Amino acid sequence: MSDYNFIFQRIHPQIKRQREIWKHCAAAYSGGRSYIDSALVKHVSEISLEFEERKQRAYYFNYPRKIARFISQFVLSEAPQRCDADAALVEDFSRTGLRTSEVIRQVSTLINTFGLAWIIVDMPPVDNELDLYSKRRQRIRPYAAALKPWSVVDWAYGADGRLDWAIVEEYSEDKSNPFGETSIIHSRRLWTRNDWKQFIRDPDSGQVKLASQAAHRLGHVPLIKCEEADGFGLNASHWFEDAVRISDAIMNAESEAQMNIIKQMFGLLVVSENFRNSDFDSSDSGNREKFSHVLARSAALWESPEEKGITRYISPGGAETQTIRSEIHHLKQELFDVVGLSIQSDISRQQTAESKAWDHHNVTQFLLSRVDMLEQAELKAWELMHAWDHSISIPSVSYNREFSVVDMESSIQALINLNQLDIGAEFKREISRAGVKMLEKIKKIPHAAREKIESEINAYGLSNNTGA
Repeated sequence: MSDYNFIFQRIHPQIKRQREIWKHCAAAYSGGRSYIDSALVKHVSEISLEFEERKQRAYYFNYPRKIARFISQFVLSEAPQRCDADAALVEDFSRTGLRTSEVIRQVSTLINTFGLAWIIVDMPPVDNELDLYSKRRQRIRPYAAALKPWSVVDWAYGADGRLDWAIVEEYSEDKSNPFGETSIIHSRRLWTRNDWKQFIRDPDSGQVKLASQAAHRLGHVPLIKCEEADGFGLNASHWFEDAVRISDAIMNAESEAQMNIIKQMFGLLVVSENFRNSDFDSSDSGNREKFSHVLARSAALWESPEEKGITRYISPGGAETQTIRSEIHHLKQELFDVVGLSIQSDISRQQTAESKAWDHHNVTQFLLSRVDMLEQAELKAWELMHAWDHSISIPSVSYNREFSVVDMESSIQALINLNQLDIGAEFKREISRAGVKMLEKIKKIPHAAREKIESEINAYGLSNNTGA
């Protein structure tokens, strides 16, 4: 029994180090009111009343989610080629309605957000051997699901360098009784190369018991670890943490700029101390506090007779707000530079051709590295599905590796300039083909239209030897 209890105590050192950071990154990706409340910073000199107002007014530009999803959408902008893949599995890879590309997109976004993701390939348990008709009718087949990094709480590798065992934390709902309350079941499943065991902890006593077990005889732990090799693979922090911190700074700066605007509209009242003493001379200090709160947004400042003694409103000037806005603009540029995605702006026009080429090369290599990781992960998922059910074939998987990370305006101008060269019809046909590829990056060309364009390009210059 003590061994069973220890199952719920195990946690991998990497999870211990990264769990709080991962939870913060997950909250930043999720956004919403709860994240604003947790990430907004209170000034040392800021009174609680003003801070509460600032929190209520605050808004959040969810740049972390935009970045994480943008990379996944760009990598999977063209559907991977899956030759000889089971059509039913391609349309429902998760057994919950998610297509294969959608599951892989989830994996990609998890890697973008945390630097690490898992794929589990499981099979619904069956008591007896079923025929093919029963399997299809009951949808008894393997399925894949993307897991957050902390869902796999611990793991170990064998002497052959492959996973020897892994523990997956699971939460499920018991809704068997429609007239009763839903109960949450917290369990941990230990996967080995040949079987699995599910352990459940009693919520009242805290004791852990073995709930179920089964042999799978795959010879593999059916989990795939997807990790950025140049991140945690080198014991380094993940770049998304830095992106979230910059995003937090932008949110706080936006909040400050907004409150500056509010204070410009509703200034702080400064009242002569003589005015207070002559008109509201009372021993009841509570009246004075009420008076100050009525006349000002949150309080009033009192001046002594030696000072100006002029009742007036003061508020921050527009210069302070403009300074904050400039800082926000700078932070946005640095944010996307940290991620490695260059923003095309007027500043980019001042870049040299070498620096532009270097930026585009960096982005392309980043995307190619991600494509390799996802392609290998999907192929391993198909291999595990085949191990679960030999009637499922292992398809040939090929991901797109051509990305249009270029300065479109400069590229179009270069094609126009090349077209001015009187070299020959074949040269100009190649220029036209390059133009078609560039057009496809902007708008997908229908197959019939593409065939017609290709025939027109091939026929170009045949009736005129000069290529005019």
